[in-house]
Amino acid sequence: MPDQGKLTFIIGGARSGKSAHAETLVTALPAPWSYIATAQAYDEEMRERIALHRSRRGQGWSTIDAPLDLAEALVALPDNQPVLVDCLTLWLTNHMLADHDVDAACRRLADVLSRPRGPWFVVSNEVGQGIVPDNALARRFRDDAGRLNQRVAAVADTVLLMVAGLPLKVK
Repeated sequence: MPDQGKLTFIIGGARSGKSAHAETLVTALPAPWSYIATAQAYDEEMRERIALHRSRRGQGWSTIDAPLDLAEALVALPDNQPVLVDCLTLWLTNHMLADHDVDAACRRLADVLSRPRGPWFVVSNEVGQGIVPDNALARRFRDDAGRLNQRVAAVADTVLLMVAGLPLKVK
C-alpha cells in the first residue's frame, strides 16, 4: 500500500480494470477521498460511462471536475488528501481538442505529480500497443499519450499495469 506523499500510476488498456482497482486502493486509506474527473459528457455514451463511475463511489468521496486544469486542481488539494485522478488520456484529449500547447501542459502536470502531497493515484490508458492509427490526429494522440505516460511513470513511486483486471507491478 502506498505511503503518504506517494504517487501510484495505474495504466492499462480499455476495460482492463484500471479505475476499479484505483478506487480499491484509495478506499483502503482513511476518508475523505477526492476524485478528480477529467471526462466531459459530450454524448450519451460518455454520460453513461460517467454515471457508472459515479455509482461505484459511495460516501466519503468528493468529486472535482478538472477537464483542463488538472495541475491546478492537484495543487489546490489539502496535504495528505488521498486522491484519484481519472484519467490522463481524457485530459490530454481535452487539451488537444482545445488546441492548447500540449507539451507545456504535460510538463506542468508532470512537475506537479513529481511532488505529491498525499497518496495520489493516477489512471491512464496504454494506447501504444495496437496498430498505427490511419490518420494524423490519432497518431499525434497516440504519440502524445505515450510521452505523457512516460513522464508520469518516471516520477511515480509505483507503476501498476492492469491486464484483464489484474494488477502487475512494473515499478
